[in-house]
Amino acid sequence: MVRLAVGVWIGNAAAVLSGRWGGVSRRAREVGCSRQTIYEHAEQVSQSVAQRQAGGPTREELIAENQQLREENSHLREQWKDAILFPEDRQQEFVVTAVAMGLSLNMARQLLALVIAMKVIGETTCPSRAKLGRWIQESSDRARRLLEVLNRRCQELVVVLCLDEIFLHRQPVLVGVEPQSMCWVIGQRAEDRKGATWKKTLEPWKRLEYAVADAGSGLQAGLSEIQRERQELGGQQLGVGLDVFHIKKEAVPLLARMWAEAEAVWVKAEEADRTVARCQQQGQPAQGAATRARTAWKDATDMFAYASRVQGAWEQIEAALAVYRPDGRLNDRAWATSQITSALYYLPTNKGWPKVRRMLTDPRTLAFLDRMHRQLKEAVPREDLREELLRLAWLRRQQWLSEEEASAAHYARLALLQQVVCRQLNAAWEDAYRRVAGILAKTVRASSVVECMNSVIRMHQARHRTLSQSLLDLKRLYWNCRTFLGGKRRGVCPYQRLGLDLPTYDWWALLRMSPEELSEKLSTQELAV
Repeated sequence: MVRLAVGVWIGNAAAVLSGRWGGVSRRAREVGCSRQTIYEHAEQVSQSVAQRQAGGPTREELIAENQQLREENSHLREQWKDAILFPEDRQQEFVVTAVAMGLSLNMARQLLALVIAMKVIGETTCPSRAKLGRWIQESSDRARRLLEVLNRRCQELVVVLCLDEIFLHRQPVLVGVEPQSMCWVIGQRAEDRKGATWKKTLEPWKRLEYAVADAGSGLQAGLSEIQRERQELGGQQLGVGLDVFHIKKEAVPLLARMWAEAEAVWVKAEEADRTVARCQQQGQPAQGAATRARTAWKDATDMFAYASRVQGAWEQIEAALAVYRPDGRLNDRAWATSQITSALYYLPTNKGWPKVRRMLTDPRTLAFLDRMHRQLKEAVPREDLREELLRLAWLRRQQWLSEEEASAAHYARLALLQQVVCRQLNAAWEDAYRRVAGILAKTVRASSVVECMNSVIRMHQARHRTLSQSLLDLKRLYWNCRTFLGGKRRGVCPYQRLGLDLPTYDWWALLRMSPEELSEKLSTQELAV
């Protein structure tokens, strides 16, 4: 493209602006361009002069400003790479999730302020504590209404519960956890923990077949009342097991205290020997010191022998409370009762041991064995096949528990041989084995899962001045939707592990639903099934 000199443009403009007849045509012939070009040049020259006369930024200034804006845009693009899109709804999700995880409101606000102080796209000031409190209260109210819908569905699925209570500022919170899924299905603040209160809390759980709890009088009274009513009405019978965890929790400190006393007596005997040695070195009579040393050593050996007998008796009791006997056979009430009865002879009758003895002789302590045997007989009616399958399950368990490679390999070979035995008894032994292994895995002896939940609640209580019912509901919804990061439940949340089919397991998305919407979707899924 040919570029014309500035003087040519001005001359072309002059030919148009002079107004002389034929001037444009002559100018076009002189410079060798079209008449239209000359008129365009005239228009552009006129506009430039008019803009110059009107004032405003010069071309150099506009070029400099343009360059500055380009540099600013480049800088903003670099900032965008590290920026966080953090609108108010995301801030609300951040704060509510932090509180549900166990942080206090002040902690959540400090973390929010830290995030907002970074390169954030959107609001740049941290919301007030009052506003965060309103967010928490609004989310807690939504969680309470959603849990009313979810609890009704859980009541159709839960057949086993571990129960306990925890105190928050002297007010009890009734806690119930489904052991296989660790689904927190009951978290209710109550005025008291009497039997009537527990009965009212457990009445909606009509499909509950088995409950494991400690020996608390109120809790056991409530369970007994439910058992009585179901028996009168001919409904689903409720089995109650006494928690093995609490029995061990009572006994272990007593054993530790007994060994500490035995060690103190032993140290005293050693000191008596040193006294005898000093008397002999100094040439003093040592008969009295030697007599005291002999007495001290007799007391020490007697104390250690006694502690050893008690320790052995307790180890015998622990074996009686296990699923399998030490010889690999399945435990049963008759064998366990005989072992406990013989071991009780060696247990002390003072210093806290009477409580342990009462729990060990309580028939509910071995209720898990009765339920396990009943389920196994229903799953595999054929006794010889059932016994061999149980033997296979024990061998595989020993292989898994073995710490030494040689021992694990030994049990693995025995398990392969046992599979041959099972196959000879029944070609479809694998299906029967899965049923047997499932029953063994779901045998609940202790309510340790509810103690785990209590520890989570205690952690939250330590960071909150008041752990209200609405805040408990918020935490319960979050817990049941959080994904397990390890263990046999890895990759699923408690609701999913329980078998609750929800539209979403994302806790925040679930919290944004209305109870009516959630109920409608659950009803649709039920009809589709």
